Amino acid sequence: MAPSSIADLILHPVRLRIIQALLGGRQLTTAEIAAELPDVAAATLYRHVGTLAKAGVLTVVHERPVRGTTERTYRLDLARTTVDDGELAGMSPEDHRRAFTAFIAGLLQTFDRYAAHGNPDLARDGAGYRQTALWLTDGELAELASGLRDVVRAAEANGPGQGRRRRIFSTVLIPADPPEQAPPA
Repeated sequence: MAPSSIADLILHPVRLRIIQALLGGRQLTTAEIAAELPDVAAATLYRHVGTLAKAGVLTVVHERPVRGTTERTYRLDLARTTVDDGELAGMSPEDHRRAFTAFIAGLLQTFDRYAAHGNPDLARDGAGYRQTALWLTDGELAELASGLRDVVRAAEANGPGQGRRRRIFSTVLIPADPPEQAPPA
């Protein structure tokens, strides 16, 4: 069954991990993606790569013949992974829970891959995880989000190069208190 929305498409646990593998302008073959997701069965991986390619989330950037088949190299079309405000507004609380669970599962897999390679040293590796509380008006929150977006976009423009390491930057912003209810009319 084809996903009915962009959220259903990208927030499937395996497809989200494929997307995460290609973040940062990477171009990978299905075999290279499989090497990064060794716990995913080959048939499952190929099916999900095909689903993402058919939806335009993955773009073929190179093809070459290999042993009677065609090996494709894919890149991520990041613009095709955006869930718009209308779709977000139409999601039920359960839809959001499933989406958040898929996001966190992908994040855990990314951290597990990092931690599995020898002796993780968060300070040396520039890695970390933190939580803080911010007291912000809606306007201050919008200003913070805009500033972060600008800083991240500038860094996204960097490509692979001398001394650069691919790093995954993930954000989660959750109101700590329930939203204020409008007074009864």
